[in-house]
Amino acid sequence: QVQLVESGGGLVQPGGSLRLSCAASGSIFSITAMGWYRQAPGKERDLVATITSGGSTNYADSVKGRFTISRDNAKNTVFLQMSSLKPEDTAVYYCYANVRPSGGRYYHNYWGQGTQVTVSS
Repeated sequence: QVQLVESGGGLVQPGGSLRLSCAASGSIFSITAMGWYRQAPGKERDLVATITSGGSTNYADSVKGRFTISRDNAKNTVFLQMSSLKPEDTAVYYCYANVRPSGGRYYHNYWGQGTQVTVSS
């Protein structure tokens, strides 16, 4: 069994910063990509940022230059540093990891439970 636990969400004023963390644990053989998606009320879940095990990153255009994704491979943890936050960044943020479980042959996407980020004055 693989679990992803997120932390770091909350309420922040426009222009402020937040740092999200997501730790994967359980029966893990290896992890390739990790990343973040977000879902605002009434909208679909959209990609925010991804990072490979080698450190290659990809960002949604709406967050480029404001958000930075990073990871600690030794701790199976991914981070999202969010700066210059805007009200439109308000959403539930979900982390994911593409994991090959111990004893398994294939990779599967696992998801965290989500953490609320609210940007408001």
